[in-house]
Amino acid sequence: MSYPIVGLHHVTATVDDAQADLDFCLDALGLRLVKRTVNFDNHGVYHFYYGNELGRPGTIWTTFPYKGRGVPVGVKGAGQITATSFSVPASSLGYWKTRLQQHDLTVEDGSDRFGEASIAFADPSGLVIELVGNDRDGRAPWLRGSVQPEAAIRGLYGVTLTLTDAAQTVDLMTRLLGFEVVNQAEERIRLAVNGDQPGHTIDIVSPGGARPARNGLGTVHHVALAIAEPNDQLRLRQELLDRGYKVTEVLDRQYFQSIYFREPGGVLLEVATVRPGFTVDEEPNRLGCDLKLPPWEEPNRPAIEEELPRIETPAHR
Repeated sequence: MSYPIVGLHHVTATVDDAQADLDFCLDALGLRLVKRTVNFDNHGVYHFYYGNELGRPGTIWTTFPYKGRGVPVGVKGAGQITATSFSVPASSLGYWKTRLQQHDLTVEDGSDRFGEASIAFADPSGLVIELVGNDRDGRAPWLRGSVQPEAAIRGLYGVTLTLTDAAQTVDLMTRLLGFEVVNQAEERIRLAVNGDQPGHTIDIVSPGGARPARNGLGTVHHVALAIAEPNDQLRLRQELLDRGYKVTEVLDRQYFQSIYFREPGGVLLEVATVRPGFTVDEEPNRLGCDLKLPPWEEPNRPAIEEELPRIETPAHR
């Protein structure tokens, strides 16, 4: 039985410096900061959410800035998400290449992947980022950043999982999560859910000799899949448990409810509900302006604010 996964929800990475991450995502990529909160499991660390105007599922990139917290630089390899791709208009790749170089980033032309061109670069923490040019993405971008509106990022395109063996992962995703194989090339399999379109795809690569991954600074922590309803999430959780997967309880992330488990290749997957969304505690025109804490942490606000690093956010520029 498959479950109604509607697409990607978000991708979360472990980064280095909080201010450098904000400057990169807001100034270089032109994304909107839609929520400034804390890592619910480590309150001395920010959790930044970036996306389009309202941070709709499928547009969301989130980061944990761990500078000064004793986290080593990670190792990219098998059992990990090794590249995150964003969707941009096909005609904008030249603009993006020039823009990123002006931000002192080294940009490389990516391979023509299933008929769509791309460019690739590393962010300030060493994360591999791709911009994939296409004319299939009708999502509305954030238009009040410094990027030309006709070139603005539309949202996530997809992620690339590096695995030693793809077979069991493909079986899980097609038999239970509703994905289907939509394209294949040498050492690469593309899976899509709820339509083959940007924001709905996961690529799997299985290069020979890939070293084991180790999470840390400059690596992707997990990818979240969006599920339509909480009851569907509960049924999926039980099905995963019945199949022998270790799955968390449903966790309240304030803006969505989540479960987590590792797929057979070792990559951490989250399944997150679409609702309630980021406007549950801020008006749309105030998203990202204030530090938001879950209600159960409000009594600890002074101590949390004292522990967090000082940053300059858009509201203060």
